[in-house]
Amino acid sequence: MPKKKQVVRREWTKEDIKDLKAHSKARTPVVKIAKMTKRTEGALRQKAIVLGIGLGHQR
Repeated sequence: MPKKKQVVRREWTKEDIKDLKAHSKARTPVVKIAKMTKRTEGALRQKAIVLGIGLGHQR
């Protein structure tokens, strides 16, 4: 059986959240944010929903 990839969860620091909000205001594409933060698009979108902010272009 192929081994499943280990899921590594990283906590969101206050700094991470501040950056995410800044990117939301600047309307940075989610793909770009994902590369910079080394987080998945899904993780970013989820956090944005929790924070109640928009991400990417669809507002």
